[in-house]
Amino acid sequence: MSETTKYVLQDDQIPSAWINVLPYLKEPLDPPLNPATRQPIGPEALAPIFPMSLIEQEFSPLPAIDIPGEVLDIYKLWRPTPLYRARRLEKALDTPARIYYKYEGVSPAGSHKPNTAVAQAYYNKQAGIKRLATETGAGQWGSALALASRMFGLECTVYMVRCSYDQKPYRRMMMHTWGAEVFPSPSAHTHSGAAVLAAHPDSPGSLGIAISEAVEDAATHSDTNYSLGSVLNHVLLHQTVIGQEARAQMTLAGDQPDVVIGCFGGGSNFGGIALPYVPEKIKGSQVRLLAVEPAACPSLTRGAYAYDFGDLAKLTPLLKMYTLGHDFVPPGIHAGGLRYHGASPLASNLLKNGIIEAKAYKQLPVFEAAVQFARVEGILPAPEAAHAIRAVFDEAAAAREEDRPRTILFCLSGHGHFDLAAYEAYLSGKLQDYEHPGAEIAEAMETLP
Repeated sequence: MSETTKYVLQDDQIPSAWINVLPYLKEPLDPPLNPATRQPIGPEALAPIFPMSLIEQEFSPLPAIDIPGEVLDIYKLWRPTPLYRARRLEKALDTPARIYYKYEGVSPAGSHKPNTAVAQAYYNKQAGIKRLATETGAGQWGSALALASRMFGLECTVYMVRCSYDQKPYRRMMMHTWGAEVFPSPSAHTHSGAAVLAAHPDSPGSLGIAISEAVEDAATHSDTNYSLGSVLNHVLLHQTVIGQEARAQMTLAGDQPDVVIGCFGGGSNFGGIALPYVPEKIKGSQVRLLAVEPAACPSLTRGAYAYDFGDLAKLTPLLKMYTLGHDFVPPGIHAGGLRYHGASPLASNLLKNGIIEAKAYKQLPVFEAAVQFARVEGILPAPEAAHAIRAVFDEAAAAREEDRPRTILFCLSGHGHFDLAAYEAYLSGKLQDYEHPGAEIAEAMETLP
């Protein structure tokens, strides 16, 4: 009898509620602050760019929040997503570890991002909004919101980080196909973008710059709201469908993880797989929760835990988070979705209190792991998700060296079909590695408020 490789749930096993970990925290989140007064802001301060339903989720004390039926109906287009046992990879790595991955690349947009894009589009439609403005790094979030906006009859404007706009033209074409307009950021379309271009005409862009443009766009148009693909609590909340399904599938497999791994940029991918394990971790569970980020933009491992702006133009409230400084523009690595100067305040709180761990890798060993994974498991991973794979390789090696089995669960958050230029650069020996840009980060740190 053959061994099981894939664990699949039925449509009626999609989670009916999102898990909210705010009530379980050892220390409550530090409140967002008004940058002018340095006083905590209330929900009314966010109302110009977010619907009240999402603002309520941002601060909710409820341990679970029901998923609307219309959102569940769209989730059924690709959820539940499969959980795989990576038996071929285990053999290739000669490890006693058992490796499982939750594959989110089966969504129409090819990543985990539609889990929150659909929810945000739904709540904005309910609030009477006509258009959504957003930023995107590698294009995964922009394409997800373009898809969700189309499903609810909303217009969509995307400010795409310039280096990714150039590196990934077909991700941009996907957004156009779903009806979105896409601008390279920094752009002349907004005052904040034009200011960056005036000072740095060749700027590769950053998520901090693109956020400024999208927030400005939303704040200056009454029919438009801002939509964010990571960082904020309600975004991570919506992604918890990933970890909830994975827990049910691990039970089907008769196994439970010793370590749960996700790549980390702003926090949505890692939060989706890890947050459902946080309540029991806080109560004393021994499961390890590992966030993996790029060494070129190491907010969790090298950043300061401080109040900072979420964007370059200082249009957002001040958030308490691990940050490299809002002025920091990361090198143009191919994992564009991980090029963010800050980190989710929720994930930052969990790291500060020892609930999660963080690790950083350079670009070349990440692609080395991605290629090896593709050659044995068949799936070409997105560069972002490949950071988690690199950490899996190290965990598997440790299990081999210690001769001690362990169960590894990671989130393969998307495929790399739009990242073939990056793979070409790696396979031809042209891909550059990046050292931690200490001088640039130190300079950006000086601008912390």
